[in-house]
Amino acid sequence: MDLLTGTYDCKVDAKGRLMMPSPLKKQLSSVLEDGFVLRRSVFQKCLELYPMSEWQVLMQKINKLNKFKKKNNDFIRRFTAGVKMVEVDTNGRLLIPKDLTVFANISKDIVITSVVNIIEIWDKDLYEQAIDDATVDFADLAEEVMGQDDDDYGIS
Repeated sequence: MDLLTGTYDCKVDAKGRLMMPSPLKKQLSSVLEDGFVLRRSVFQKCLELYPMSEWQVLMQKINKLNKFKKKNNDFIRRFTAGVKMVEVDTNGRLLIPKDLTVFANISKDIVITSVVNIIEIWDKDLYEQAIDDATVDFADLAEEVMGQDDDDYGIS
């Protein structure tokens, strides 16, 4: 699967369904019929939507953990807590299960944003707050994470 691109303002209906934005649906066209896995984010109050192929790659890594170590078992249990398999219906809608809606404080206005190979689903207010909170440190963070020496980029 190719990398995903885009951030979209959307709405969730009273039943918890969101209409997938058409540019995103187009990017996901090759994996739509395989379905998705929806889970709670580890670091933020948002949801992560994994195309099934991406989820399987991640689960293969997790499956290599020694399950006879308590910390590994605890991690696996918490990482997979609340995980749901979901599909985009023929109308292009995705149903967000109630427990995940509650976890992410999703009401009506949401933001769907690509994060390399997965999609995050946020309550709009929480997304704006997370972006605003990170703005102050973003220049320092960008330099620390991406500010490699020029030699690392083949520039001499």
